[in-house]
Amino acid sequence: MALMTGNEYVESLRALNLRVYMFGKKVENPVDDPILRPSVNSVKMTYDLAQAPHYQDLMTATSHLTGEKINRFTHIHQSTDDLIKKVKMQRLLGQATGACFQRCVGMDAMNAVFSSTYEIDEACGTKYHENFLKFLTRVQDEDLAVDGAMTDVKGDRSKAPHAQDDPDMFLHVVERRPDGVVVCGAKAHQTGIINSHEVIVMPTQSMGPDDKDYAISFAVPLDTKGLFMIIGRQSCDTRKLEGSEMDVGNSEFGGVEALTVFDHVFVPNDRIFMNGETEYAGMLVERFAGYHRQSYGGCKVGVGDVLIGAAAVAADYNGVPKASHIKDKIIEMIHLNETMYSCGIACSAEGTKTASGNYLINLLLANVCKQNVTRFPYEIVRLAEDIAGGLMVTMPSQVDFHSDMVVGRNGETIGQICNKFFAAREGVSTENRQRIMRFIENLCLGAAAVGYRTESMHGAGSPQAQRIMIARQGNIQGKKQLAKEIAGIK
Repeated sequence: MALMTGNEYVESLRALNLRVYMFGKKVENPVDDPILRPSVNSVKMTYDLAQAPHYQDLMTATSHLTGEKINRFTHIHQSTDDLIKKVKMQRLLGQATGACFQRCVGMDAMNAVFSSTYEIDEACGTKYHENFLKFLTRVQDEDLAVDGAMTDVKGDRSKAPHAQDDPDMFLHVVERRPDGVVVCGAKAHQTGIINSHEVIVMPTQSMGPDDKDYAISFAVPLDTKGLFMIIGRQSCDTRKLEGSEMDVGNSEFGGVEALTVFDHVFVPNDRIFMNGETEYAGMLVERFAGYHRQSYGGCKVGVGDVLIGAAAVAADYNGVPKASHIKDKIIEMIHLNETMYSCGIACSAEGTKTASGNYLINLLLANVCKQNVTRFPYEIVRLAEDIAGGLMVTMPSQVDFHSDMVVGRNGETIGQICNKFFAAREGVSTENRQRIMRFIENLCLGAAAVGYRTESMHGAGSPQAQRIMIARQGNIQGKKQLAKEIAGIK
């Protein structure tokens, strides 16, 4: 099958019988819901750009399984060049949407599961890699959007999965049948889950021998019986219901998170990629986390490009683009953004071939990349807010700017007063100033801040998770030996 167009992708979602709930009610048409549709549009862009001739090198690849042209989001990395192109593609899409485009988790899950299943089979004599190759071939042939699900809700975090008071705090097997398993539990913070065709489930952490029922990995369609999603709240999300395109800030693109519940979901044997091999759970988690921490050196940088541009536009509209402190703040924003990108490229360029044949990033540098991402977007946001000024958060609504209600002594309307007192410099319309302020608000404080700020902190693991990995992979003993040798210590 040829690559899907963006419109074909949207129509393919309509064919799914998804169970999606929001504000205590079932969403009957998630594709066209005003709160959810911007999220669909962001994923649609991953299909649209794959059709554009001048983006073919970044957005598409050649399948090592079939030799056919495929969307890079379904590709298994075959070289360090593939790893680098992945980061560049993510930056491009961040620039194109100013939002989370949601397919990185699935791509990272597929690459992690690819190498992990191969090594489990080699050690245990299982057939998980064969199962995964069958699944992957279908994903590539049908150009499917796949989400990855790793984060469990965890309950009491001082207790192992099997020791929880409520066993559903970690997704686990509740029934084993000759033809498959039945699972219960939930996966949290699922970006893009409602816009995907399939989901790959993975364990969330290293596990001990008593956690066998929790060491489970598999893939199922999103409209599988027993699976449903509850949409998470976002700041300013209901603005999308007000009919004000301007107040939304970014009316076309966005992202949503969901709690994904597995209520006695049956998984056939040929869709299982791990089933009780607790000693390999940590390896799968580490590889997925590494790939996803690399991803943040691309996607967050692309969105950062947009925010830096918006701050520069706000400075223009405010009449202060030449002020030395404004120029210095924009330079600092660029410096921080390019530092994150440099780490994403570095961990890609230093990637190595796995036993299965795909390429894994340098895990130390990937964790350094994500550690920077936990900090730098926050500083970029702070500087953007500084440049934009207080109007970003105290500006009246679009309705006020168009109101014909008379309030002034000389017959002035609310709209006239707003347009007068919130005017920009000469040659810039009040409306355009309003638009850029709302856009900055969207990225710094509004719905997009979920994907740019908070996700930068906790996505792909918390800051402490990266510091643990940096300590583990930083080879401090080797560094000590270097110092001893130069110092003449024997």
